[in-house]
Amino acid sequence: MASIFSRIVAGEIPCYRIAENNDFLAFLDINPLAKGHALVIPKKETDYIFNIEDEELAAMMVFAKKVGLAIEKTIPCKRIGVTVIGLEVPHAHIHLIPINSIFDMDFSKTKLALSPEELEEIRSKIVANL
Repeated sequence: MASIFSRIVAGEIPCYRIAENNDFLAFLDINPLAKGHALVIPKKETDYIFNIEDEELAAMMVFAKKVGLAIEKTIPCKRIGVTVIGLEVPHAHIHLIPINSIFDMDFSKTKLALSPEELEEIRSKIVANL
């Protein structure tokens, strides 16, 4: 069975796309810890990030860096936190989260409830900064 992320890649489920190339996709998390919280995924369905071939993983990080820098230009923050947890969706992904302290990356916190209009506004501003 395809993961929810594979279904997003296939266009079966909509998302707030930030960047895309032949191998990777970045989109806003719809249950974010902070405004601008994004996910970077390989288009090829791979469950565990350490199962990705070295060259592809390196390219994924370079892709994530480009997206992270655009988020940082858009959302006021001290840094872009980067984390890989890998338990919540069986498809490798990197979280890019605008942070001002380490506590901003606490996944047990209540997630933000942003409207579709807010998500689209954030998405379009990040895309403008790519």
